[in-house]
Formats: sequence, structure tokens, C-alpha cells
Amino acid sequence: MQVTSPVREPLVTGGKTIHDVTEDVCSRVEQAPTKIWMLAITASIALLLVGAYAVWRTLWDGIGMWGLNKTVGWAWDITNFVWWVGIGHAGTLISAVLLLFRQKWRTSINRAAEAMTIFAVICAAMFPLVHMGRVWIGFIWALPLPNTFGSLWVNFNSPLLWDVFAISTYFSVSLVFWYIGLIPDFGTIRDRAKNPISKAVYGALSMGWSGSAKAWMHYEAVSLILAGLATPLVLSVHTIVSFDFATSVIPGWHTTIFPPYFVAGAIFSGFAMVLTLMLVTRKVYKLEDYITMTHIEYMNYVIITTGSIVGCAYITEFFVAWYSGVEAEQYAFINRAFGPYWWAYWSMMTCNVISPQLFWFKKIRRSLVATFILSIIVNIGMWFERFVIIVTSLHRDFLPSSWAMFYPTWADVGFYLFTFGLFFTLFFAFAKFFPVVNMAEVKSVLKSSSGEIADKK
Repeated sequence: MQVTSPVREPLVTGGKTIHDVTEDVCSRVEQAPTKIWMLAITASIALLLVGAYAVWRTLWDGIGMWGLNKTVGWAWDITNFVWWVGIGHAGTLISAVLLLFRQKWRTSINRAAEAMTIFAVICAAMFPLVHMGRVWIGFIWALPLPNTFGSLWVNFNSPLLWDVFAISTYFSVSLVFWYIGLIPDFGTIRDRAKNPISKAVYGALSMGWSGSAKAWMHYEAVSLILAGLATPLVLSVHTIVSFDFATSVIPGWHTTIFPPYFVAGAIFSGFAMVLTLMLVTRKVYKLEDYITMTHIEYMNYVIITTGSIVGCAYITEFFVAWYSGVEAEQYAFINRAFGPYWWAYWSMMTCNVISPQLFWFKKIRRSLVATFILSIIVNIGMWFERFVIIVTSLHRDFLPSSWAMFYPTWADVGFYLFTFGLFFTLFFAFAKFFPVVNMAEVKSVLKSSSGEIADKK
């Protein structure tokens, strides 16, 4: 008697061959832009231009254009900074950590996740830079350079300076990791190109890639080295971002739970954004055979896990505030839940704690529509989380006479829209002109992950 029993669901369906992978991915780059892509890039550029006016007015008139006041000195700017950095977290996790653990399911989604990381960090970096005031002068003071105007140096005890080192390192390593992974695919597109301009451009980008055994040996060695360098960044970057708050003495911030809590939240929001983008890319570019339900289900498992950690952290914060016996700490958390910003707190709880638990149901976990909607809800909730942590901890301090409310201005909203326009413009350009799926890595797992592999007894 012969029984056929698949070991696991295939990562590549449709009985694809190595040639099919090359054709399916390269054709998206070689073909003329579709109407859907043109519409999407036009909408993104329009949003970018509308937001650019808010950025220009902020640079020209100063950050008084924002809704900040003497009590709430941080609000939408740092909320959006932490939110964008969190979104950029999933790319390094998928690329580096899962590579070191030899997880084959990362191969179809790592390229877009890495690109998302680069673009999200660019968007994040804009907020603290502009908050400095005169960017063309201010950014110099964040660098550990000798001061030619006096004896003043940057404060190495400040976690705000640690951000400069952590995020610049994170961005640099992620960029190199992303580009190194693209080189073999650029070589493939170069060899297929018929247009002399395309051949020259992709030839330059491929840096003389030959595809020899020696080249592949160096490629794999460099990938592992970069993965080893990038893995600590998964923990360190958002840990240091959390120190911006945790090292202060402001009630609601001064807590040791922030580092693991922020890291889990970053992975939570990052995976949700990867899902949002990949579900659209999967449909538009007809990549259903490469980004399968198995990939989506595995990512939903990560969202359930990290969402549960975040929910546990919310409860722990209340417990620690009660157990501390410090009235100011207790008031900070009661004010979050029942004060003027109660609507933001309960939006956060609903989106981040309740909605991910729906993924326990297999039907929802494997539903494309439900996954897409819930991925957006998670990122809305994670934005509210950062807003709640920052604004509700500041707007009512130790002195009741200085209590104030924060109301965003059109410049706050416009600057935020500008970063969305920038992010999606860059991502759509990447999706058209770069191979959105890592052909080389998909081919490497094709034999062991195709739909035809079975265990026969």
C-alpha cells in the first residue's frame, strides 16, 4: 500500500520551475507600467506634494507651526518617529534572524520587507531632524564631532544621542543587506535586457556579478556576516528608542518594562505593515504561487504572539503603577484610561489586544480579506499606542496649573501625510523597477518546497 503524505504545505505552488521563477519575477520589471501602477504612483506623488507644503512651512516658519505647547513638548512628531521606526523592524527580523535560523518561508517576502525597512527609517528620521529647528545647522550638534565654536560636546548620557548611533547603524546595515541580496537578481535582469539603457543601468547595479561558484560562495558568506551584525539591531534599536522615555522621571514613562515591550510592539506593527503591502503586491503582480497562504499564516502567527506580549505589557503597566504606591504613577495610568484622551487609549486596546486574537481562528487566519483589514487595524492601534504613551504622560504633569491639551494643527497632519506619500512613492518605484521577490533564494528552496514534494511509503 502506498500513501502520499506531504511533510508541510508547499512554499511555492503551481509546479514552478527555475525558468518560471525567472520569467514571473523579471517580466514585472521588463514590462511597461500598468494602469494600476500608474494610478498608485500618481496618488502617492500627489500626497507627497501636498505634504511637502506642510514640510516647507514648518522649515520656513519653525516648529511653532505644530500643535506643541509648553506642557506637551513632544506629540505627533515623536509619535510618528517611533511608529515609523517600529514599522521598519520587520524587515531586519525577516531578513537576518530568520536567515540565521534557516527558515525557508522568509524567501518570498524578505525582499519587500527589507525595502520597507529602508523607506520607513527614512520617514522616521525626518521627524527628529525637523524638530531640531534649523536642520542645516542642528543635525551637526547630534554628531560626536569636535566643536570648533567652544567646549560644548554632545551629551553621551542622553538616549537621544544613542538614537543617532542606533538608527544610523540600523539603516546602514539594512541598506547594505538589502542591496547585497539584489545583486544576483540584477545580474539576471542585466543578462535578459534588450534595451541598451536598461542593460547599462542593471549592469552597473549588478557590480559585475558573474554567477560563478566563487561569487556565490562570497555572496552567501557576506549574507551570513551581515545577518549576524543585523540580528542584535533587532533588539537594540527599539530598546534604545524606548530609553528616550524609560530613562526619564515622568510618570508613565519611568519603567523598566519599556525595552521588551517596545521591541515586541515594533515586530507587531512591522509584520502588520509587511502583510498590508505584500497582500496588495501579491494581487497586483500575480505572485500567488510565491507568496502563498503558508507565508500569510506564518506571519499571522507572529502577529498573534507579539500582540499577546503587547497586551500583557499593558496589563503589567497598570499592575506596576498600583504596586509602586506612587500616586503620580497611578494617576498617569488612570488618566490614560479615563481622562480626556480615553478614546485614544481604548482605540489602542481594541486594535492591539482584541483584534489580533481573531487570528486564533484558522478561517480568519487564512482569509486574505480579514488579514488585510486586521493588518491595517493593528497599525492604527500601534500609532495610538505611541500617541497615548507620549501625550497622556505629558499633558498632565506634577503641577495642575500647567496642565494642557494637545491639538494637532494642519502642519502636523500635513507632515505625517508627506511621510506616507514618500513611503509609498519609494515602495511603488521599488516594486516596478526592482525584482520584488528574491529570485535567487526562491530558486534555492524550490526543489524542497514545491507542491510536488511528498513523502512516499
